[in-house]
Amino acid sequence: MTSLFAHNLAEHRALFDRLDALSADVEAAAAAIARALQAGGKLLICGNGGSAADSQHIAAELTGRFVHDRRPLAAIALTTDTSALTSIANDYAFDEVFSRPLRALGRSGDVLLGISTSGNSANVLRAVDAARELGITTIGLLGRDGGALRTRCDQAVVVPSTTTARIQEAHILIGHTLCGLVETQLGLA
Repeated sequence: MTSLFAHNLAEHRALFDRLDALSADVEAAAAAIARALQAGGKLLICGNGGSAADSQHIAAELTGRFVHDRRPLAAIALTTDTSALTSIANDYAFDEVFSRPLRALGRSGDVLLGISTSGNSANVLRAVDAARELGITTIGLLGRDGGALRTRCDQAVVVPSTTTARIQEAHILIGHTLCGLVETQLGLA
């Protein structure tokens, strides 16, 4: 077990040493989110599996508090309503589980943060397409080469790894950084 831990830690460190290259992309994403929130919009977030958990985590940091007590910020994880998710998957298709709620809740001026370690999640792609139709800014928090989402999003933050676990570790660091930057840009930290 020690050798697996050492291997994972070495892989983690090697990836995190390369994340400096994402600084401008992360700052641009945070600025877009802060602008939307400042103007009365909201952040909508979606992803599958671990990325669904990250969606909920980021939304919780913004609606609750991240570091300092401050007013709640409008953030919704589109991954949390199991009745809507299962009825949409059953009645339409799993590819529609995020785009339909997005069409119901999203408005021009909002931001959609789509999280996908592959960049190719069909339901996140459909949500991005729906968001663009509605005038919602789209940000992809991605991995590998960014997949199809890289070019479909207004902004993309692509973690340069092919290992899902390492991508997810980087995604939560980036998610926390987005929360901190948004608080700072809104004058709340």
